Formats: sequence, C-alpha cells, structure tokens
Amino acid sequence: MGGALVELTDARVRRPRTALVGWTAALVSACAFGTSGAFAKPLLASGWSAGAVVAIRLGLAAAVLLVPGMIALRGRWHLLRQHWRPLLAYGVFGGATAQVAFFNAVQYVPVALGLLLEYLGILLVVGWAALSSRRLPSRLTLAGVAISIAGLVVVLDPAGMTSVDARGIAWGLLAAFGLAVYFVVSARPMELPPLTFVSVGLSIGTVAILLAGLSGLMPLRVSVADVGFVGLTMPWWGPLLLLALIAAAAAYALGFVGVQYLGSTVASFVGLTEVLFAVAWAWLLLGELPGLLQLVGGVIMLAGVAAVQRGQTAA
Repeated sequence: MGGALVELTDARVRRPRTALVGWTAALVSACAFGTSGAFAKPLLASGWSAGAVVAIRLGLAAAVLLVPGMIALRGRWHLLRQHWRPLLAYGVFGGATAQVAFFNAVQYVPVALGLLLEYLGILLVVGWAALSSRRLPSRLTLAGVAISIAGLVVVLDPAGMTSVDARGIAWGLLAAFGLAVYFVVSARPMELPPLTFVSVGLSIGTVAILLAGLSGLMPLRVSVADVGFVGLTMPWWGPLLLLALIAAAAAYALGFVGVQYLGSTVASFVGLTEVLFAVAWAWLLLGELPGLLQLVGGVIMLAGVAAVQRGQTAA
C-alpha cells in the first residue's frame, strides 16, 4: 500500500456515485457495529468470557458469509494464496484481536472509556497513511482529526469516570491497534470479492481465538442460562445470534465495502459514528438515555468527519 493506494482511493472519493456507495456502506456498518455492546452485555453478565463471545460471533458470521463468498470466488482459488497476508492480518488483528481486546477492556473500565481507547486507532491510520504515501496530511485533514477526537471525548466524557484500571487501559490500546489494522488492510486494492475476503478473514480470526483458548492463553467460558435482554428473559442464543448476524456478518461485510470506496483514513473517521449509534442503541435497547453533552459531542464529531472527508478529497 502506498501512493498508488492514495491515488486510487482519492479517485473513488471524487466520483459522486462511488462516494455515495462508500458512505452508505460505512454508515450502515457503523450502525451495525454499534449494536455489539448492547447484544454482548447480557452474555458477559451471565458468565460468558469475552473470548467465547467473540469466537462464536465471528464463527457464525463466517459461516453465514462463507457460501456466498465461495460462490463469488468462482473457482479462482489462486487468489486466496495471493492474498494470504492481508487475510491473515484481517482475521487475527482486525477481527479477533480488536474484538477480544475491546470486550476484555470493558470488564475493567467503563464502556465509554473502552470506546475512547479503541478509537485512538484512527490516529494510527492517519500516521500509516502519511508514512505509506510519504506526505503529510493536509491542514484540513489534521484539523478534522483534532475536531473528531475532541467530539469523541465530549461524547464519552472520561473526566466523569472515577477510577481507571490499568488492565482496561492495556486492553483498550490493544483494541486500538486491531482497529487500525482493520481499516488499513481493508483499504488495500485486491482482486478478491468482498464477501470472500470477509468470510475467509473471519474464519481465520475464529480459528485464532480457538487455538488461543485451547492453548490456555485466554478463557473460553460459556453459559446456557437464560439472559435478560430488552426487559425480557430469553435463551442465551437470542442475543448471540443477533450479535453474529448484525454486529459481525453485516457489519464486517459492509465495512469492507465502505473502506474500499472511501479509503482507510476517511472510512476510519466515518467509523467514529459507531459511538453515536452505540449511544442510540443503548437508549433503545437498554433504556440508557443520552445526555445533552453526548448530543453536542456528536455534532462536533460529525463536523470533524466532514473536515477529514473534504481534506482527503482536496488532496
């Protein structure tokens, strides 16, 4: 990935139709990712480990996407061999590491702080884009970075948190690294169809978590007890199925399409809207009402995203 990638993604951004496709896919993906906290919370509260939740989440999503992914491949198996490096990075870091690290982080720190730490990964994306293209981002892009981060801080209000556990900070920073890999790898030009790439990548991520569990590196603990969700008591597989289909299969597939059209930098900042969607889903599904401060922060974030988009288009 280098200057050619920057030129390719900029060219795509300049075409209104492809920009619309990219923005639509990225926003719907962020909306789907935003459900993960609400869907996973009852499972974690009932005794599931983060590794087990993510393993089944990614595994079910991979199973759903694998058949259409293989059909889209149309027998071009050599493409899998050619793209084994990005597939491995996407599955191990963009899928398994990012999700396991985030769910582990929120067991030690508030969800808001976990999100803030994870989305520091977009700074890594900007830095990688600058290094690979060997040119500094435009002033407008840098201003958008600062505005977006400021808006994120306002939304999450870390100053209102009374205690911080170092273990949560460490897991959150690891999640940031995984998030950055997810956006950078997804932006690479490739011949693999999106469904093929995502399904194989998530399969690799699932295998990586299972191997880590079997080797004793992380616990894989499940529970078959009923869980409380949206004010109801339901079987454990209810929120797990929603987590796999919406917050994994749909989110990863649409997210890949969005990054392909928008490029890693713009798509990563559009991904910030996941925080706003997470707040909205927490309100709808968990009854956690957003405050005025969160709404103001959301407006600031969106202004920053718009500045990043304008800066990348004008570059």
